[in-house]
Amino acid sequence: MSSRVDAFEHWIRTAFVRMNTELEELYYAQADRARVQDVGGEIKAALRDEGHVHVVGLLAEGNTGDGFDIAFGVLGNVGMYLGALRRHELTNPAREDRSPFREASSLALHVGASLGMAPRFATSHLAIRNKAVAGLRKSFTSLPDEFLFIDENTRGVLALQRAADALTQVVHLGVSSPVADVLFEAAKNALLEVMRFNERLMSRLDVGRFFYSVRPYYKPYRVGRQEYRGANAGDFSGINELDLLLGLCRANDPYYAQLLVDKMLFMLPSDQARLRECMQRRSLLDEFLELRREHAGADWFQRNARAFLEVCELFGRSAAQHHDGLVRRFIAEPAAQLPADELNGITASGPPLPVLMRSLETLRDMRLAAERADLATRHADLAALRHCLLPGRRPSRDPSVSGSTP
Repeated sequence: MSSRVDAFEHWIRTAFVRMNTELEELYYAQADRARVQDVGGEIKAALRDEGHVHVVGLLAEGNTGDGFDIAFGVLGNVGMYLGALRRHELTNPAREDRSPFREASSLALHVGASLGMAPRFATSHLAIRNKAVAGLRKSFTSLPDEFLFIDENTRGVLALQRAADALTQVVHLGVSSPVADVLFEAAKNALLEVMRFNERLMSRLDVGRFFYSVRPYYKPYRVGRQEYRGANAGDFSGINELDLLLGLCRANDPYYAQLLVDKMLFMLPSDQARLRECMQRRSLLDEFLELRREHAGADWFQRNARAFLEVCELFGRSAAQHHDGLVRRFIAEPAAQLPADELNGITASGPPLPVLMRSLETLRDMRLAAERADLATRHADLAALRHCLLPGRRPSRDPSVSGSTP
């Protein structure tokens, strides 16, 4: 790691956090907590100018990374710097046709292009690739609610990745495998953990602090002339691997395919590769539906199909919990209290809030396999598979596992 990279990293972890926190306390103490303009001018100028010195030095250095991890860290740091400038209204894509921070944009474009990622900070920078130093991870502020948000989201991402890993192994072994039971069980346990982390976040996170002091750092901002949407909690492959492996969403669905295209460059290159590979696989649901014609009465079919359906149910419940308990409560409801002139740019994804909410409801209902006349879901297919399960029958254990015949 070069001395300039190290210095920028140290600044992001120290003075940058301190100045953002000071500004958040000023904003939050006001009667109008959404007012950012004309507040904390000296602190904002110091944040802008100190960060600029680091950026200019790194830009002049040219080759900013010694391997992926270093370059990825630089991309995250310059992205967090630009995200903070956007949060404090030192830049705003609504009033500009290009970023006023040319050097920071150039550095982000250089590093982002070299990594094959969008030239801004991504979810992974603050979650699964957020290295802790002496117990402290990167953040924009030192507010407890931001730490809670980062930590519980990261735990949720890790659990969803575990579920995706388990189902990928089912693909390799086949749904008729006698050992698929432990993999479906692992996926179920991981999804139960996701719901536990969501519940913990919902019960402990302060709505006002999240809406006014955490969420604004995830707004869209320009890098050069291009406006890039904000980092999204779903910008990792695991959640989409679950969609596709379970068969609840399909890569050839126009809505879902567009979602995958839009998020691809916001994911780690390794996640991009996993997702592309997953898009070429046949879903477990389609495999079960084909096998039912000849094998619906077999013990292995009854056992594994039942376990598969339990995973689908838990995945749908976790999606509904996230949307109805987190998105609505922590974004939609507080936004409804704001005057109309303060709603522009309220979402990290860019579109107006009603448009975003409709899109997220569509995704929720696909994951739930909800019955909707206006939306193609797997509701009927899951119902057909459930119909194959024999009522009141507990599938016998596989003799090769139990060591005895049933």
